[in-house]
Amino acid sequence: MELDGRVVVVTGGTRGVGAGIARSFLAAGAQVVVCARRPPDRPVAAAGRQADHVPLDLREPAAVQAFFDAVADRYGRLDCLVNNAGGTPYRLLGEGGAARHARVVELNLLAPLTASLAAYPHLRAARGSVVMTGSVSGTRPSPGTAAYGAAKAGLENLARSMAVEWAPEVRVNTLVVGMVRTELAALHYGDEAGIAAVGATVPLGRLAEPADVGEAAVFLASPRAAYVSGASLLVHGGGERPAFLDAATANKEG
Repeated sequence: MELDGRVVVVTGGTRGVGAGIARSFLAAGAQVVVCARRPPDRPVAAAGRQADHVPLDLREPAAVQAFFDAVADRYGRLDCLVNNAGGTPYRLLGEGGAARHARVVELNLLAPLTASLAAYPHLRAARGSVVMTGSVSGTRPSPGTAAYGAAKAGLENLARSMAVEWAPEVRVNTLVVGMVRTELAALHYGDEAGIAAVGATVPLGRLAEPADVGEAAVFLASPRAAYVSGASLLVHGGGERPAFLDAATANKEG
């Protein structure tokens, strides 16, 4: 398979989008290590193969460094780091103090930086790559998740700077992800009717599945993307239809 013999770490890879990414890499033949504070409810597996899980808090730099050194020692190499861990509760800016919002930035921006720095020597030795899991929240207003959107905007810029500083040994790219149907989708979009209604606003007519994000990550980590670095790949089903088109009274049929 395309990534036979490659070793991949997926942070936050035990559920949701992260688990989908891990399964795509497994299906492509890679040896996958997923790290998260809690173990998965069930093993992350695909194509008759299973990811290894290591408990890790990405907010502890010493533990992160030890983790990546241990991965490289155990498997002999590290070819790709997927910085996927992140997320945020819904919280309007005025409903939380600066410290609460700072924790969101820490998880979604500083933790990927910490992981990337720890992984860098091993990625450089393998001429590997970093894939950041970004978000459309970092490219548009993000009411209710403003700190998250700001962190994701910073993550995309960080990836571009890393791509320049670490070239030519390490490629760095970002997946700009839209709405995804995961086990937590109901928390964001409501019941099945709500999920369907939200999906209908996407030009492709549905929310992404975790595997859609996973396949894009595999592409960026593969030899097919050997000349792709510092790029932001939109994985959002066509984005959002501009609201003014529906509000305008001009150019209406009938």
